[in-house]
Amino acid sequence: MISERQYRSQIVHFGKMLHQRGYVAATDGNLSVLCSGNRILATPTCMSKGTLRPADVVAVDTEGRSLGGGRSVSSEIGMHLLIYKLRPDVRAIVHAHPPTATGFAAAGLALNQPLVCEVVIGLGSIPLAGYGTPGTPELAESLAPLVAEYDAILMSNHGVVAYGDTLDNAYMKMETVEHFAQIALVTHLLGRQQPLGEPELQKLFVARTNYQKARCEATSPGSDGNRQGNHSKRSLRTGRTGRTGLNVAQSEG
Repeated sequence: MISERQYRSQIVHFGKMLHQRGYVAATDGNLSVLCSGNRILATPTCMSKGTLRPADVVAVDTEGRSLGGGRSVSSEIGMHLLIYKLRPDVRAIVHAHPPTATGFAAAGLALNQPLVCEVVIGLGSIPLAGYGTPGTPELAESLAPLVAEYDAILMSNHGVVAYGDTLDNAYMKMETVEHFAQIALVTHLLGRQQPLGEPELQKLFVARTNYQKARCEATSPGSDGNRQGNHSKRSLRTGRTGRTGLNVAQSEG
């Protein structure tokens, strides 16, 4: 079992990585981890993710009520609470504004073209949620229809949220979204896209299923293993329904 002290150190570590990679600026972004006992550790409001210390991390309950500490929790904690409620397999969330992916979100474009096989296996598709004012229930409401079937979502005119069973996996999904957005942007600049066809996608969905199954079997027994098993089953459903989320279009140009 990971201690709360270790979780706090993880939040500080990945917060600094977000800042160093330019995925957040000033006091943007937020991270959280769901600990045992339904205790949530989250980044505080109005602090740069590049200067966080473990003592700055805030503890709240599943209703967002403070459980102590000298700082206030992020105003976007409602988004985190919604994801934890709708996805029992999720234990960590990362929200950031990576420039290229956020550019797609600001342009009203989802990242749903099957252009890169690794992205299809890892995330399936990255949809675009409607706009919701940050720090208000509107933001959570805009995400609600998508959370159950996707592990990363673009938020219109806002940024990206990614989540997983660990903070490390949630962060890596954020990296994958930004990397894929950069590749998609190049195809737009070249004026040509060559999406994978249905036969190729069928093979990738099989690979995705096997990948998720292997992750499930690699998890040790116990409560964490059960949560991972639930994640695997949900991911397999995403793999099947992901075919409708991916926009298999003809090549441009």
